[in-house]
Amino acid sequence: MSATPLRVGLVGYGLAGSVFHAPLITATEALTLDTVVTSNPERAEQARAEFPDVRVAATADELFDRADELDLIVVASPNKTHVPLATAALKAGLPVVVDKPIAGTAAEARELAALADERGLLLSVFQNRRWDNDFLTLRKLLAEGELGDVWRFESRFERWRPQPKGGWRESGDPAEIGGLLYDLGSHLVDQTLVLFGPATSVYAESVIRRPGAETDDDTFIAITHANGVRSHLYATATTAQLGPRFRVLGSQAGYVKYGLDPQEAALKDGQRPSTTADWGTEPESLWGHIGSGESPLTGGGRPEPTLPGDYPAYYAAVAKALLDGGPNPVTALEAAAALDVLEAARRSARDQVTVTL
Repeated sequence: MSATPLRVGLVGYGLAGSVFHAPLITATEALTLDTVVTSNPERAEQARAEFPDVRVAATADELFDRADELDLIVVASPNKTHVPLATAALKAGLPVVVDKPIAGTAAEARELAALADERGLLLSVFQNRRWDNDFLTLRKLLAEGELGDVWRFESRFERWRPQPKGGWRESGDPAEIGGLLYDLGSHLVDQTLVLFGPATSVYAESVIRRPGAETDDDTFIAITHANGVRSHLYATATTAQLGPRFRVLGSQAGYVKYGLDPQEAALKDGQRPSTTADWGTEPESLWGHIGSGESPLTGGGRPEPTLPGDYPAYYAAVAKALLDGGPNPVTALEAAAALDVLEAARRSARDQVTVTL
């Protein structure tokens, strides 16, 4: 790799930009955070306090006017801005990382992918939960054949938030691309497609439960994969008793895992991968169980050590792709395949039908 770090312009300094992207960019030796774009004075002050050497710009146009001084643009702004900002960055000759969802439709994602190919530029999608501790552990178990043939995969991002928080993520305006189907659902669908391959049919239920809520806050997606695996995915803010994060049932054994990967909470608490010992690890008490049995307490089986989560691996892979021609860690076409499923889920829930892909 080059001894000179790649210069990164980060558009957006809300939750995604400040909690995930900025800390992970600065934790990557081959990258340096050059500029943060935010029009919010408080967020601008926060960025300068956290990264004293960073420049702050009020608009993305200021970045594109300096395209020759930058090596990568990261789009971490509200969902509705992802496509126009990624398009502008690519047309300015800059590689782009876009937070999920890359777009509101699969067609838009494929148009962006075509533009990136035409320009010979990297276009990558930030699907950080491919590097969650439980997901990495499950991939290992599947690769080793520990479960036999997988029959059913259950995956949950469940929360108990009886009061809406507001903001664009919970807006009822379709232009905002809010709601849990496209927020947490983007992670759930991406993970299951990585694990079990293409979907052939989708059934979904997506409703508004909470008083005052404007968009879906309780969503279920059932996917039939081409290989016969059935995935049941839950994204909800209305769960007073949380289920397992994963329950995976196979012909030889099952794997059950409770609790969330610790990296998001650590980043929100101000911890950093480069300065935190045992980054991404969790206590033994949170390990999942693998095996078979009917115990109502443990589900049977033995504790399975959870591999450390590794969010820094994403930007390390992006840097390697730019500097050494390594593989794109998450392609826009992979994101488009997930959007095919999300669009099918939205149609299924609206029309109360099963959608064939």
